[in-house]
Amino acid sequence: MDGYEIGRLTYLVLLGAALVMWFFTHNRQSLGKTLQQVMAWVFIFIGVIAVVGLWGDIRSTVSTTPQMAVSGNTIEVPRAFDGHYYLPMLVNGEPITFLVDTGASQIVLSPNDAKRAGFDLDQLNYFGRASTANGVVRTAPVRLDSLALGPIRDNGVSAWINEGDLNQSLLGMDYLHRFSNIQFAEGRLILSR
Repeated sequence: MDGYEIGRLTYLVLLGAALVMWFFTHNRQSLGKTLQQVMAWVFIFIGVIAVVGLWGDIRSTVSTTPQMAVSGNTIEVPRAFDGHYYLPMLVNGEPITFLVDTGASQIVLSPNDAKRAGFDLDQLNYFGRASTANGVVRTAPVRLDSLALGPIRDNGVSAWINEGDLNQSLLGMDYLHRFSNIQFAEGRLILSR
C-alpha cells in the first residue's frame, strides 16, 4: 500500500467510526429495538443475496419438468430451463433421463445409470477412449437389450459406459440418426420416424 491508499483507508475508518458513534449516541434510549431492526434488515439483505445466487437451482427444483408430447411416431420435447433437451427413456426397462448431445457420437451411460440398467461395472472391458471437457476417459462398449422412447422401441442398441464421473447419460448422434426428421423449433426438439 502506498501513502495515498493508507490515507484513504484511515479516512474511511474514521468516517465509519464517526457514523457508528453517532448511531449509538442518537439511539441510546432505544438501542435494543434499533439493533433488532438493523439485524432484521441485515438478514433480509443476506436472504435476497442468497435467493439471487441460488435462483437457477431454485427454479429447476420448484418448476415442473418439461413434459414430452407423443403423437404417433413424432415426439416433441420442450427445452429445459438450463437450455438443454432431456429425453426420458427406458433402458432395459429402467427409466433413465438422457441429455440430448449433438456433439456426442454414441449413447453414453453414466456409471450410476449403467448399474440401474443391469450392467455389472466390474465385469466390463474399458478399452475405449473418449475426449470430454474433463479430459480423456475410458469407456466400455455394451449392447442395450431394449431402448424405448415413448412408443418407439429399439432392440440391441450399441452404447458405451463411461468409467469417469458423468452426472448425466448422453444421447448422441448414433441414436438421433435413427429418426427421419430432427428439428429444433421454437424451443422444442421434434423427432419423427
